Amino acid sequence: MRTEYQKTYPIDEVLQRKPWTLPDAYRYCLRLARTHYENFPVGSLLIPKKLQPHVCAVYAFARRADDIADEDFPEADRIPALEAWEGLLERSSHGRVNHPVFLALRETIRQFQIPTQLLVDLVTAFKMDVRVKRHPTFNDVLFYCRHSAEPVGRLVLHLFGYRDEQMMVLSDKICTALQLANFWQDVAVDLKKNRIYIPLEDLNQFGYSSEQLFAHEYNKAFCQVMEYQVDRTEAMFLEGAPLVYQTPGRLGLELKCVVLGGLTVLKKIRQLQYNTLAQRPVIQGKDKAGILFKALFGFKRATTNTVDSSQEVDIP
Repeated sequence: MRTEYQKTYPIDEVLQRKPWTLPDAYRYCLRLARTHYENFPVGSLLIPKKLQPHVCAVYAFARRADDIADEDFPEADRIPALEAWEGLLERSSHGRVNHPVFLALRETIRQFQIPTQLLVDLVTAFKMDVRVKRHPTFNDVLFYCRHSAEPVGRLVLHLFGYRDEQMMVLSDKICTALQLANFWQDVAVDLKKNRIYIPLEDLNQFGYSSEQLFAHEYNKAFCQVMEYQVDRTEAMFLEGAPLVYQTPGRLGLELKCVVLGGLTVLKKIRQLQYNTLAQRPVIQGKDKAGILFKALFGFKRATTNTVDSSQEVDIP
């Protein structure tokens, strides 16, 4: 059921006053994706040309919602703005909405029979970004990922023509692991936004407090917390990795790169002795070349015994 905000809160009114054709709408989404695509899990070079407009339509929907939740609106207006965005999605399922994102998205949904609930789930995650700053348990974090990360992988599989639920579950593993790796990579970044994604129960288990976290106190307890998160995130990547053998061609190659990229981030966190409070690990150009090489020629070996004695770290 729509709230009053969904019906009345002004959202992108200037865009909605312009005359849009369907080709214009897809071109708008493509421009948006080319500007920001680094946050989308399917790299543009590996998307078949015929799918690019549709991937960009899905991306544009998520990108705008993300901006509403984080940047474009005062905090007090973010929830009503997100509800208005969700309201446009609901309206577009019943008829034409004169907004480039929803014109393009409506056609993509029609062609690929995409469940709109996946898009609703994404908006739910962005609402959680506004409302929820702490996660008491790991299950709470997974609940967030179920809305923020898993729908993206399922949307991509739908666009590539896959409907098998077992494949969807493997995709969920990869996408959630990627989201978790980003959390552990961005601990210091999220603290600036007053967000903690490390489960509070884990901080308590290892004797480390939220106050210490905000003070950027780096000690043995923090390392133990992070080691625990990194290890189980790696295990999740490996649980989802068999999906790459069920998706041949460009998507399979992209998924291999996603898995290897996430494992590389985790490796770099270990190499920093888990001190992401002081430094954010990043994938460099040489790392990307290595990831692509392994994706092409050595994925199975690269995802077997990923942590050996040479990668062990000394916890201070």
